[in-house]
Amino acid sequence: MKRHTAPDRMRRNLMLGMGALAATPALGLAAPGTAGTAAAKRSNTLWYRQSAARWEEALPLGNGRLGAMVFGGVGQERLQLNEDTLWAGAPYTPDNPDAVAALPKVRQLLAEGKYAEATEGVAAGMMGKPIRQMSYGTLGDVLLTMQDARKPTGYERSLDLASAITSTRFTTALGVHTRESFVSAPDQVIVMRLQVPKGKLGFTLGWRGPRKVKAIASNYPGLATDLANAPPTDWLHVEEAGALPADAAIEADGPGAILVTGRNEAMHGIPAGLRYAMRIQVTGDGQLRFADGQLTLTGATTATVLIAAATSYVNYADVSGDPVAIVRRQMAAASAKPYATLKRAHMEEHGSLFGTMSIDLGTGAGAANPTDVRIATVDKEGNQRDDPALDALYVQYARYLLIASSRPGTQPANLQGIWNEGTNPPWGGKYTININTEMNYWPADPAGLGVCVEPLLRMVEDLAQTGARTAKTMYGARGWVTHHNTDLWRAAAPIDAAKYGMWPCGGAWLCNTVWDHYDYSRDAGVLRRLYPVMRGASEFFLDTLVEDPQGRGLVTSPSMSPENSHPFGSSLVAGPAMDRQIVRDLFAHTLEAGRLLGQDAALLERIDAARARLAPDRVGQQGQFQEWLEDWDARAPDRRHRHVSHLYAVYPSSQANVRDTPELVRAARQTLLDRGDLATGWGTAWRLCLWARMGDAEHAYSVLKGLTGPRRTYPNMFDAHPPFQIDGNFGGAAGIMEMLLQSWGGEVLLLPALPAAWPSGRVTGIRARGALTIDLAWERGQLTSLRIVGKPDYTVTLRHQGKVVRVKLDAGGTLRTTGPALKALA
Repeated sequence: MKRHTAPDRMRRNLMLGMGALAATPALGLAAPGTAGTAAAKRSNTLWYRQSAARWEEALPLGNGRLGAMVFGGVGQERLQLNEDTLWAGAPYTPDNPDAVAALPKVRQLLAEGKYAEATEGVAAGMMGKPIRQMSYGTLGDVLLTMQDARKPTGYERSLDLASAITSTRFTTALGVHTRESFVSAPDQVIVMRLQVPKGKLGFTLGWRGPRKVKAIASNYPGLATDLANAPPTDWLHVEEAGALPADAAIEADGPGAILVTGRNEAMHGIPAGLRYAMRIQVTGDGQLRFADGQLTLTGATTATVLIAAATSYVNYADVSGDPVAIVRRQMAAASAKPYATLKRAHMEEHGSLFGTMSIDLGTGAGAANPTDVRIATVDKEGNQRDDPALDALYVQYARYLLIASSRPGTQPANLQGIWNEGTNPPWGGKYTININTEMNYWPADPAGLGVCVEPLLRMVEDLAQTGARTAKTMYGARGWVTHHNTDLWRAAAPIDAAKYGMWPCGGAWLCNTVWDHYDYSRDAGVLRRLYPVMRGASEFFLDTLVEDPQGRGLVTSPSMSPENSHPFGSSLVAGPAMDRQIVRDLFAHTLEAGRLLGQDAALLERIDAARARLAPDRVGQQGQFQEWLEDWDARAPDRRHRHVSHLYAVYPSSQANVRDTPELVRAARQTLLDRGDLATGWGTAWRLCLWARMGDAEHAYSVLKGLTGPRRTYPNMFDAHPPFQIDGNFGGAAGIMEMLLQSWGGEVLLLPALPAAWPSGRVTGIRARGALTIDLAWERGQLTSLRIVGKPDYTVTLRHQGKVVRVKLDAGGTLRTTGPALKALA
């Protein structure tokens, strides 16, 4: 068995790969053909007439643990790969023991209005060590350099969301070339099938290792941001050239297979602690040989490429796994099965999740065009033109992305889901838990994908352990806490800088997010798992809330309204609105869970009493929803800030709502008008959810068009923060569903924000709180059919067009009604 190590002996493969990759896009261009017309008729399909010229045009595949971006190049196919535990660093504890002594002084400075001095105190004594967390990584690229790269005709590539399979098809003088790719959850391998007629299929397969990327200006039309606080151009990831990492190695590993091994990166003073392995196997009807770290296939008609990958990660405190043994075991099982068997098992498993919901919002003229053309078709304001089928596709694409990046047993979806091409992703590709991680899971339960929330619950359970150490070390408190970011190692201390990181409500918001999962599912097992972590989060706040010096109630201190500066040269304050709202929900959910389980009566009394003393929300002199306890909004440095943290009470919470607190909703509207509709991708998605929750259909739809157009959506439909962040995809889908169905305050609201652009449509399998599954249809804006499935004899309160009715499900747990029977709701 011959072993080839990185820098020198792989140089030829690297340079060949880089050169061929650069040449590929020109080869992939083709004129429109009949294949494109056929693809446009598939409502759950993304399709294109050219190969991907850049990462933001490639098509994503995933099984929750393994991710692949497929480029569809003619001269060279590129598969950019990820594994969800391949992060930098190793188990570490960033808690700062100096914090507990600094805390009283910082609180006193804030109470005295000495915000700059308080910020200096936090920076000097309360930040994590190291002050940065670890970054998500990449497995690099598998490159298939084709022996025949003749100019193609009739090129088309696509991603079928219903089957989770990418396809590339084109014709050369040799005949029709086809490729299919998927990432199998049942068999835990990445699969690519290539076919060329006449025995002329040949390629050289090599690997490019993980590398850094750099950001340069993009030429995407319309993607230049108009945000005052952002660069004038979009970011585009471009790979750095160079050799493989010095500790990476490639060797032959049996007939038609290579084994890649290496280590992760050290970062911010934390050593590299993970080993990774990847086994790549090629089978086909041609001749295979291994040389210089590459596999070469010649004279084939059909070939199947299988890729297995793993790391030594066991959990956040244990990295003793054997990745080589894992990938060999997985490959042995998968390679023993015919391609048709692998494909069938993959489609059946994926379909069992994807098929739980359907959505039809109508079809416009744009539906006949390739996906990138539809996204780029804008009105004079630069917003995407009315394309109701694209709006429905946006929902289904988000559902697809969640299935592909968050499965039971995997890591939760991070800032980029599971897809990242460099070892230095934007914001580390981490879990930003002052909005972004929570937004990733907003659509999960409404979209029938509650099973995908399980990784988030496990992460919260982990953080309850690491965060208990942080609470004791840094606050001298019981329970547990985490701040605005965490990583694979479940670091819980504040990071980055005092003005961003000193926010103690990350764990509380995560608890509220997983409570929502329980509220949709009413799963007793979820409740039993969730209650201990909610109890611990509540205990932390019982120990750390302080009295507002002006007698306005209990508040957090020190804290901030996430990432937004107030008029006094800092972001640090006591008792920002978002904190009070999040803690109010946390206490309420802990009370309900504890009472349902019959536990901790004395503790629940203390929580109930503390909840009643939390400072209430306030309306400012400009009629706005106050972001801080003081009426500072009009003087804030950034009046159009991307965060709308203080509107958490409206969405995702329902503390402020159109039924019970109209004054607060009016104030929220004023705040949104002041902030403007276009923000970062996720910021725009949050605005969409808020306008939908408040029942303003046309304003919500206007925001949606800004989100789905080229300013905030890349050609592959990834959200453009910019750069790519997946939370905008998930938040946008949640907003669309919120326009069609809401459930809060003990009611189910039917078509609460239906815009004129969707006059007729149908949605099946959408979920509501109370373990309800709902199908509904409408024509010319009027509800025409309704079906509700839930628990037998369950009573549901429905609201539609200002009318409220109570209905009871039958003994089978079903209500079905159409036509005249809907008059009570009309």
